[in-house]
Amino acid sequence: MQVSIEATGGLGRRMTVAVPAEQFEREFAERLKRISRTARLAGFRPGRAPLKIVEAQYGDKLLDEVAQDLIRDSFSEALNREGLKAAGGPMIEPKAMVRGQDMQYIAVFEVYPEVPRLDLKGVGVERPTCAIDDADVDRTLEVMRKQRQTFVPTDRVAVDGDRLTIDFTGTLDGERFPGGSAEGHTLILGAGALLSDFEAGLKGVAAGATVDIPVAFPADYGAEALAGKTAQFHVTVREVAEPVLPALDEAFAASLGVADGGVEALRQEVRKNLERESARRIRDRVKGEIFKRLREVNAIDLPNSLVENEAIRLREAARSQLASQGLRTDALPADNAPFRERAAERVALGIIISELIRARDLKPDVGRVRARIEEMAADYDDPARFVDWYYSERERVAEAESLVLEDQVVEQLLGEAQVTEKAVRFEELT
Repeated sequence: MQVSIEATGGLGRRMTVAVPAEQFEREFAERLKRISRTARLAGFRPGRAPLKIVEAQYGDKLLDEVAQDLIRDSFSEALNREGLKAAGGPMIEPKAMVRGQDMQYIAVFEVYPEVPRLDLKGVGVERPTCAIDDADVDRTLEVMRKQRQTFVPTDRVAVDGDRLTIDFTGTLDGERFPGGSAEGHTLILGAGALLSDFEAGLKGVAAGATVDIPVAFPADYGAEALAGKTAQFHVTVREVAEPVLPALDEAFAASLGVADGGVEALRQEVRKNLERESARRIRDRVKGEIFKRLREVNAIDLPNSLVENEAIRLREAARSQLASQGLRTDALPADNAPFRERAAERVALGIIISELIRARDLKPDVGRVRARIEEMAADYDDPARFVDWYYSERERVAEAESLVLEDQVVEQLLGEAQVTEKAVRFEELT
């Protein structure tokens, strides 16, 4: 097999391959014989038709199959011989194939870039530290109480945090518009569920009040007929209800699954959860810092095909997320341009980290993979069941292995870098 390679600028390569005619003919003949053993042709018993007749029937299709398989195999062999690693599949330009002559084709592709630096020796890296204190526990318990608050009707005027039940009718230029009216609608004042003008008009009202509120719709509002216009809303307030927090007592602790130990046991459980979340956030922040430094010391060209494929994937992920939330997807850009910058960063980091793993011959630590899966399981009601489910599919375990490998890379690089620690509060991490 003859191979010649031409650089087409940057990471582009143009490779010409010639597969010897003898190799092609040998493969073609072997496949033709296999087909002839079972071929059913009119006038002949199965497997008894002459090769010439079998070739006349199946030859064209067989030629294509042999050519495609030889192109695939020879391309891979040529890459290995030349010490190249293709980034994505090649574009094949086949030349006219003549029986008895070498089969030639041209493969156009990109190669992976060389990563110039695989360490962070002497590079400064900041690592946060966080100690969970009683104030963090108190704040978390307060959030938990608010999540379980109830509402009691009140005669006073509405303030932020109250729950309002309202009827309203909206008009634009004196005419009602679709979606502009509702009865028995509830909202938490100040939560931002409605446009700011609407909520501002409800502050200070009491049950039984009727108010007219002008509401300016933003220029980029989803409903085109309302975008940039001001509508009038006639609102009747049915009820104003004030929030009542549950008492922080043994019953509250029991409602959260803490059967024994009351409030003190609940506080201990909350502290453990915060410590676990703190460790997770610190790990992610350090990983982000390490990845940032790796990019700074490795200015590499990127294969356009990989960046474009990643941009397509990101765009599809955004579309799926919008659709799952019942939101419009037609507002997404028509092309992948807005996603390319993020895609380029992801591709670059993937290349650098993969090369680090290869160069350092890293393998995922089995114990750490198990610990990572158990860490994820801790967020579920039945951790053991989650662990069993996670291990039931190889693809899921591979995801955990990938995360652990990244952690191992980060730890090795941290050991080489100039690390400074900075104490931060839990609120800063979150």
